[in-house]
Amino acid sequence: MQVSNGQNKYYAESEEVKPLRIKDAERSFLISVEGKKYIDFGSGWCVGNLGWKNPELEKAIKNFNGPTYISPNLEYEPWIELAGLLSKIVPGKLTKCFRATGGTEAVEIALQAAKSYTGREEFIALDGAFHGNSIAAEGLVSDSPYFNWKKLKPPLNEEKLNELEKMLKTKKVAALIMEPISMNLGVMVPEFSFMQGMQDLCRKYGTLIIMDEVATGFGRTGKLFATEYFDIDPDIMCIAKALSGGAAPIGATIMKEEVGESLKKDNYPYSTYGWHPLSVAASIANVRFFQKHWGELQENIQFMNEYFRQRLSQMEFKKPVKMSIVGMAMNLDFGKSDYGEKVTKRALKNGLIVFEGITMFPALDIDFETAKAGLDILEKSL
Repeated sequence: MQVSNGQNKYYAESEEVKPLRIKDAERSFLISVEGKKYIDFGSGWCVGNLGWKNPELEKAIKNFNGPTYISPNLEYEPWIELAGLLSKIVPGKLTKCFRATGGTEAVEIALQAAKSYTGREEFIALDGAFHGNSIAAEGLVSDSPYFNWKKLKPPLNEEKLNELEKMLKTKKVAALIMEPISMNLGVMVPEFSFMQGMQDLCRKYGTLIIMDEVATGFGRTGKLFATEYFDIDPDIMCIAKALSGGAAPIGATIMKEEVGESLKKDNYPYSTYGWHPLSVAASIANVRFFQKHWGELQENIQFMNEYFRQRLSQMEFKKPVKMSIVGMAMNLDFGKSDYGEKVTKRALKNGLIVFEGITMFPALDIDFETAKAGLDILEKSL
C-alpha cells in the first residue's frame, strides 16, 4: 500500500487522509495506484449513490458537445431543463431553483434567502451537525463570534418542542436548518411528533424551514428525499453531492416562489461556476436515471437494508454498540470508545473502506456478492 508521507511540499491536505492513494473507481470499488481493489462502503459520503462510473452518466459526459462555459448573466437552455426536472421531484411546493457549485454554496444561498425574506438575522441548527465549511455554514453549529446562531441539542423528541418554542417566540429567527435525518449525527432520526411540531411552531412564529438534503437526497435513506418521511413542507431545500452522482461538481438551492422572488429583488446570489455546462449534463442524466429506475433502486435498497441489518446484528463486536440504519445509511455507535476507529483502520488494510465511527453509505445499486464480501471483511476486522 503506497502511503502519503504527510510532507508534500505543495499540496495542502484539507483533513487527515487515509493511507491509500486512489487512481480509479468503478461501481462499488476504488482502485489504488498499485492496482488493488477496495470495496467502497463510503460512496464519498453520499456522493456516489449509483456507484462509480454509472454507464448512463458516463455516456452523458462522453457525448457532451456543449459550451465550455456560460456566464451567469446569460441564458442556457439546459439550466432551465434541470431546474424544471428538480422542481418536479422534490417534495413540497419548491419552484425557484438557484445554481450552486456544491453543498456549502447551496447552504449559503439558503441562508441569504431566509434573511432576505424574513428580514431577520438569527438561525437555529442542531448542535453538532454539519452544513458546510464556509464561515457562515460552520457558524451554524460552532461557537462562532461572527454570527448569532442558536443550537438545538438532540435528541429530537416531543419534549424538545418547548425549548424550540422559546427560541422561536422572539420572532428574530429567520430559519431553522437541519438534515431531515442527520448523517453527521450518526444517522439520527427525529421523532415524527417533533418534526410535525417543529413545522407548526415555525409557521406560528414566521420562521422558515430549510431542509438540508445535500447528503440525504437522491435515495440515500430509502426515500428519494428524506423529508418525505415526515410530511414536511419545506420553504427551502439544499441539494448537492448525489445530484450528479459524483460525475461533476454541482449544487442547488430550491425554494418556494415567494422566497425566491424576495432574494432576486434583494441580493441575487452570483455563482461563477454554478451549474457548469458539463455538470448540468451529468445531473440531467442522473435525475432521468432516478426517474426511470427508482422502482428497481427502491427494491434493492429494501433488500440490502434488511441484509445489512441482519448481518450487522449477528456480528460479535468487542464493545457495546448502538445501531441506526435507514435505507442505505448506517451508523454503528460505540460511545466514547475508540473501538470503531480501530475497526475502520483494520478494515482498510483488509480491503474495505468505511468511515470512522463506523458509518457506511454503500451504493444504492450494490449487488449481493459485493455487499457480502464487504461485510465479511468488516466481520474479519472486528
